[in-house]
Amino acid sequence: MKTVIVTSALIMKGGRVLLTQRREEDDQGLLWEFPGGKVEEGEEPRQALKRELREELGIEGEVGALFDGSYAFYPVHPILLLVYNCQIRDGVPKPFGCQDLRWVGFYELERLAMPPADEPVRSHLLSRGGWKK
Repeated sequence: MKTVIVTSALIMKGGRVLLTQRREEDDQGLLWEFPGGKVEEGEEPRQALKRELREELGIEGEVGALFDGSYAFYPVHPILLLVYNCQIRDGVPKPFGCQDLRWVGFYELERLAMPPADEPVRSHLLSRGGWKK
């Protein structure tokens, strides 16, 4: 079974992090996640993330250092999730490729339902200092 590589963006602003909500009809519909998507064949992960941010949110992103990664087994295939620190270079996020989006603070991030691959990343983020509670 082939592992699918997925990239996501950790975008923080004013003590909040940007999350997107999966469309209801999608696998794991209505769960919240860090924005991003699948790396296509022959694509470099950072380039894939820039493309996904454009398609999903209508923004130009600057992809920085790797923040975290996780590996999760799903019924169809395993997922390797690579989460990069990102900045918005141009545009205002809009939910073009997702149900909704939201800037969330510490307490809301703790409580939102997320896919299994995002859970270890959320835990890492919540354990970091510097959050405005």
